Amino acid sequence: MNITEMLNRVMESEINSIVDVKRSMDDAYVQAVEKIFHCSGKVIFLGVGKSGHIGKKLAASFASTGTPAFFVHATEAVHGDLGMIEREDVVIAISNSGETREVLDTLRSIKIIGASMIAITGNNQSTLAKASDVALEVKVQGEADPHNLAPTNSSTATLVVGDALAITVSQMKGFKKEDFGLFHTGGSLGKQLFEAGLIKEK
Repeated sequence: MNITEMLNRVMESEINSIVDVKRSMDDAYVQAVEKIFHCSGKVIFLGVGKSGHIGKKLAASFASTGTPAFFVHATEAVHGDLGMIEREDVVIAISNSGETREVLDTLRSIKIIGASMIAITGNNQSTLAKASDVALEVKVQGEADPHNLAPTNSSTATLVVGDALAITVSQMKGFKKEDFGLFHTGGSLGKQLFEAGLIKEK
C-alpha cells in the first residue's frame, strides 16, 4: 500500500464512521438539542484525553455561535473545578467507552448540584450513559489506525455530532452574522465581517 492509498483509507474510514452515526441518530439527539436550547445557564463540556480536546473545541464553537459554554477537565473537576458548575447548567460529558474513571468520579457531585447531564459515548449501556439524563450513542465500528487503538473515527464522529448540536441550537436561537461579528472581531473572519459592515465601531 503506497502513501496515497494509506491516506485514502484513513479518510474513507472516518467518512464512513460519520455516515454510520448519522444513520443511527435517534430521538435522544432531539432531546439533547431541546435541553441545550432551554438551558438558562451555561453548557459545560467535560472530558479527558482526546475526548477532552474535542470538548475544548466544541465549547469554543458553542460559545462563538451564541450558546455560552466552557470546558472543564475532568481531573481538575474533582480537585475543585466542580465549583464552576451550577444547577442551571447543562453538562456534556464525553467518553467513548463511557467508563472513563476521571469522568465517572464527577457524577455524584454533578447530581447533587442538580445540573442536567448529556453523555456523548460509544456505549449506551455504559455507566456514564445510564447516569445521564440524555445519552447520545456515537458508536463506530473501529478506529482508522491499523491497530484500532488511536482515537480517530470515534473522536471525529464526536466532533461532528457536537458541531451539529451547536449549529442546530444556534439556528433555533436566530443567531445572525451580526452576532457572530460581535464575538469574532479578530483574524481573517473578523476582517471579512468588518469590511461587510457587520462589526460596527462605536
